[in-house]
Parts: sequence; structure tokens; C-alpha cells
Amino acid sequence: MDNCLDFNAPHSMGTTIVGVTYNGGVVLGADSRTSTGVYVANRASDKITQLTDNVYVCRSGSAADSQIVSDYVRYFLHQHTIQLGQPATVKVTANLVRLLSYNNKNFLETGLIVGGWDKYEGGQIYGVPLGGTIVQQPFAIGGSGSSYLYGFFDQAWKEGMTKDEAEELVRKAVSLAIARDGASGGVVRTVIINSEGVTRNFYPGDQLPLWHEELEPHFSLLDILSSPTPSPMDI
Repeated sequence: MDNCLDFNAPHSMGTTIVGVTYNGGVVLGADSRTSTGVYVANRASDKITQLTDNVYVCRSGSAADSQIVSDYVRYFLHQHTIQLGQPATVKVTANLVRLLSYNNKNFLETGLIVGGWDKYEGGQIYGVPLGGTIVQQPFAIGGSGSSYLYGFFDQAWKEGMTKDEAEELVRKAVSLAIARDGASGGVVRTVIINSEGVTRNFYPGDQLPLWHEELEPHFSLLDILSSPTPSPMDI
């Protein structure tokens, strides 16, 4: 039996992606592990991609497929903005993502969450799963880690959250999925979008909550980097 790793396998973002609305905007979150089979190709990838100034997309599934959909959508929206003289709404952006995903459903293996804010409808979250369906939801979860989060969101999500409550929910949800799902890992990135603009936050592993049976890190790279430089040995 050949146990060699196939480094030429397609890059898959076995992933956890989350989008949550709150009273005034949306919070998007994702882990950062990109894998090629059982090999982690990138442990700090950015799965939250900007489409316009006010709309971002969380990507899961095939990294190549999600990137090309994002690139096409960004290009078409640039033309749309020039023609209309104003930014595209979140609904227009999400429907363009849905159109590309549905028309190429036999070739694409990607699930996306579109989130943003506009002056017409405020903060909005749209899920565009595999196959090109579009569903507007108060919150959306996707990727391999989402299986561990449905009960958590049923219990923890509530209407009218503040910005800080929504971001803390996203951070906890992604860290929980990282603890349970072998295909999710790395760091947690969040993007907050509201009328004031966009705020990106980054949470390394040592700033994430520990869940049941998780162990404190010992002799990790973070410990080595934060420790003082040892003095030369006396001979």
C-alpha cells in the first residue's frame, strides 16, 4: 500500500466559515487551515475575501474554485459600479455569486457566505452552498466544521446582539470547530462590516478559548518566540 502524500492533489479548504448579523452590521469569521489531502498546505490562509468596499465573502471547499468565483464577481461588480455610479448592494453581490455558482454547479466544489452592509437594507448575510442555492439568513455557517456548530448556534445566537457580542460569538464558534474538526485549524480571522466601514481582527491560537479535553500548549513555536534569547554556554 502506497502511503506517500500526494502534494499535487487539489487544495481543499476543509474549513469553518461563519457569518452573523447584529444590530447595525455583520460579523464574518473563518479559520485559516488549507489542506491538500492530509497535508496542511497553508496554516494561515485568509478565507475572507473582499468583493467591494462594503461586501466580503467567506470561502470554503476547493480553494481554486472559490478564488476564481471571487475574482469574477469582483470584476463584474467593478463594471457594475462604473455603470451605475454607486456601489453594488449586498443583495446584488450575493445574487451574482449565486448566478456564477449555479451556472457552473457541475464544475465547482465551493460553498460561500456573502456578508455586508448597505444603506438600503443594513447588514445582511446570504448563504450560497454547493449547487448555487441562495438563502438570506440572520446567521450562516459552512465548511466541514459547521457540523459541530448547529447546536451551539441554536443555543447561543439571539436577536439584537451588539457588535462585541456578535464578534465574541463568531470567535467562540470558530474556535470550537477548530477543537473538534481535524480539517479546521490555525488562527481565527474576523471582519466586522457596518455603516462606519470595515474592521479586520486577527486572533492567534493562544488567544482562543480552550474547550473540553483540549490541552494547554507546551513548547510550541509561540513559547519559543516569546522566550528570552538564551545566553551562550560557558565552556
